[in-house]
Amino acid sequence: MTPMEQGLGKARVLVEALPYIQKFAGKTVVIKYGGHAMVDPVLKESVMLDILLLHSVGIRPVLVHGGGPEINAMLKKVGIESQFVQGLRITDAQTMEIAQMVLLGKLNTEMVSLLNRFGGKGVGLSGKDAMLLTAVKKPMQMANSLGKMEEVDLGLVGEIQSVTPDILNTLLEQGYIPVISPVASGKAGETYNVNADTAAGKIAEALKADKLLLLTDVRGILRDVSDPGSLISTISRGEVATLKEQGIISGGMLPKADCAVSALDGGVGSVHILDGRLSHAILLELFTDGGIGTMFRGDG
Repeated sequence: MTPMEQGLGKARVLVEALPYIQKFAGKTVVIKYGGHAMVDPVLKESVMLDILLLHSVGIRPVLVHGGGPEINAMLKKVGIESQFVQGLRITDAQTMEIAQMVLLGKLNTEMVSLLNRFGGKGVGLSGKDAMLLTAVKKPMQMANSLGKMEEVDLGLVGEIQSVTPDILNTLLEQGYIPVISPVASGKAGETYNVNADTAAGKIAEALKADKLLLLTDVRGILRDVSDPGSLISTISRGEVATLKEQGIISGGMLPKADCAVSALDGGVGSVHILDGRLSHAILLELFTDGGIGTMFRGDG
């Protein structure tokens, strides 16, 4: 390919992206970041560059990150076995202390440093800062061997009760990129571990975000899980229940779909589930005609 042909290809990309850049300028986009894209250093740089580009063209990105694999690795290193109930980590005081060390002391600072190294203005926060996220102990019931429902103590696992987005609005207005770890405050000052997808959804609702992006390790919602080409590009709010009944939305996609529905009901414009393992997935989803993942939209 000649330099002229390469230049024309780049120009076509910019022309295709222009209407979307104009459409989203000034809008808030909340991005939940986790999975393989968070472990791979090359993909991590790709995600940070995507976020910085959004910011550079006038979009207001807010990043909420997970850290499950890294927490598991640290717990294993110190000899603590990870225990889960229905995908939720049982979190005692020692586990919570290590989770905070990994989320706040390692992962959050790494992402802020990357953003700043690339020329951005990243600011690290936890859900405890300025009472951004408050939570109560999450109730959980499971059937015992006799089929009777019993309470399960998950420890310091929280259910988000409120979001106070003032600190985020202040930072966004001043041109900063908030990077948020999913821990929350309890009424007595205790610290709760909260689900990162849920935290991102609730923050998106509070900010009345135009879009919520959930980066995961699959392409999106597949009509047939054995066929990667069966991706459903768009799902309306009213179709979700039917897709659940048909078993198309199942397993690990159920909580993500519930998060999408809650966000739409809370005023978020659209919710996108996309494969964070693909380089520059955020830009491909937002700035190309076809997109690469599944978009949940309201019925209106």
